[in-house]
Amino acid sequence: MSAGVGIELQNLTVSFGDFVAVSDATVTIEGGEFFSFLGPSGCGKTTILRTVSGFQEPSAGRVRIGGQDMAGIGPNKRPTALIFQNLALFPLMRVWENITFAMEVKGKGKTERRRRADELLELIALPRQGEKYPHELSGGQKQRVAVARALCAEPHVLLLDEPLSALDLKLRQHMRTELRTIQQRVGITFIYITHDQGEALTMSDHVAVMREGVIEQVSDGRTIYDDPATPFVASFVGENNCFTGKVTGATGNEVLVDTASGPLTARVGTAARGILKQGDDAMVFIRPESFRIANGAGAGAGRVSGTVSGEEFEGPIYHLFVGRERGRPIKVSLVNKGHARSHSAGEAIVLAYDSAKAVALPKGKLAAD
Repeated sequence: MSAGVGIELQNLTVSFGDFVAVSDATVTIEGGEFFSFLGPSGCGKTTILRTVSGFQEPSAGRVRIGGQDMAGIGPNKRPTALIFQNLALFPLMRVWENITFAMEVKGKGKTERRRRADELLELIALPRQGEKYPHELSGGQKQRVAVARALCAEPHVLLLDEPLSALDLKLRQHMRTELRTIQQRVGITFIYITHDQGEALTMSDHVAVMREGVIEQVSDGRTIYDDPATPFVASFVGENNCFTGKVTGATGNEVLVDTASGPLTARVGTAARGILKQGDDAMVFIRPESFRIANGAGAGAGRVSGTVSGEEFEGPIYHLFVGRERGRPIKVSLVNKGHARSHSAGEAIVLAYDSAKAVALPKGKLAAD
């Protein structure tokens, strides 16, 4: 199997007439890593994938694969293989024939093709399934066959365009693990396109979060979740409670923000350090799991009070919704430790949080806007 090579996007811009699908994207993807582009529909992530694969020419900037500029090099000459959403397996070919189609095109003999198919079927944990036809396979098995067919071409980079979107939830979750395991076995570079944050965070070494053609943040999943660079990233990746207000005090990397829910202390997000100052409009983000029910009443910069407006019980976790005068109810996620008590609607409640788990950023566009 070919080793993974690195990819560089250098000030990449892709336009269609007056519409800019990708704007000045600069990213370095290391060889052998699992890298995801994450964002809502229409944000430009698939356009980037098509540009890397050679099916789309950039309007400006460069794509370099393994240090080589790809300008003027067509899809069939690039060290990449692309897996589409619909998988595109040939229905009248057996599984082993689907897998080795690229070898057949190159004139390789049946014995050599069958041997290679058996190797790849072992790799994707589908041994002795080569004689079946695609319609005899489950959705997850078809997905793995599509991966094996792409790997048969021995690419340096495997490009995957939302390949799990048609699968049901449990199968998608199972295939996340399968794809990551396969990627680690073969060691080639995977570039994965998804709008599903769970997929991106679970599988990826690094994630680029996109909005309207612009890359808002590139980092590992934990950093993106715990230290978002922008309000869009904070509100798009995972659930978050947003409080808007003005900065009324700042000490080191911690600020006090006056909000409609009272004064809130928060650490300044890394991307906003040196930018957010007293008097600025700000947003404070607190994850549902970062709240706890306070013992005793009382106000304070690390507390929010309100009344319970609803409750959802999910077994291991239960959610409380706490009303506030303006904006959406505050969502609180609590672990069921075997004695989860019910909170009735209208009950007064005080929520506490650790200011280190609250992130303050300059006011900006949210994912829901």
